[in-house]
Amino acid sequence: MADLKALGDAIIKGDQKTSVDITKQALDEGMAPGTILSDGLIAGMNVIGVRFKANEVYIPEVLIAARAMKMAMEILEPKLVEAGVEPLGKAMIGTVQGDLHDIGKNLVVMMLKGAGFEVLDIGVDVAPEVFVEKAKESGVQIVGLSALLTTTMPAMEKTIQAIKDAGLSVKTMVGGAPVTQAYADKIGADGYSADAASAVDLAKTLLN
Repeated sequence: MADLKALGDAIIKGDQKTSVDITKQALDEGMAPGTILSDGLIAGMNVIGVRFKANEVYIPEVLIAARAMKMAMEILEPKLVEAGVEPLGKAMIGTVQGDLHDIGKNLVVMMLKGAGFEVLDIGVDVAPEVFVEKAKESGVQIVGLSALLTTTMPAMEKTIQAIKDAGLSVKTMVGGAPVTQAYADKIGADGYSADAASAVDLAKTLLN
């Protein structure tokens, strides 16, 4: 029998080969794709999230774990769709206009996927109107805005205003090195998170 605890451990270690092998084996044995996702991949990424918050692991380890999860997800995703497994929610994330930084954004994307969200990554240097247009097209429930420069923070405010002006019923969350809870409150964001692991908790809270 495929060992889902070993799958979780392989994700934690960032062992891509083992992650893929156990995922394939579990599917071959007729295990439900949703079970493989929740008890294997998500369980592993949850541990990484907890350790990251506690400063027991750092960004390189998170990226390695997320890569292993991504490889396993490539095999699992079509099966999840076939089985009609609904994602936890739909989120869209981009770095705001004038800002080309993407490491933080990419981490949040991977952590959200690791928690069972469907995530649309719209890249860097994204204008407010593009955020609005993509959110309308994709029907997401959550829009995440990232900024790493103090000079690009005003673009967050413009984007949130544009989303409100467009009358979109989405929740907005912001993050990035210079961003604070006070700033998030000032610009009318629905939530702020200090790191990628906390962003997952925040997204889950915003969904409810």
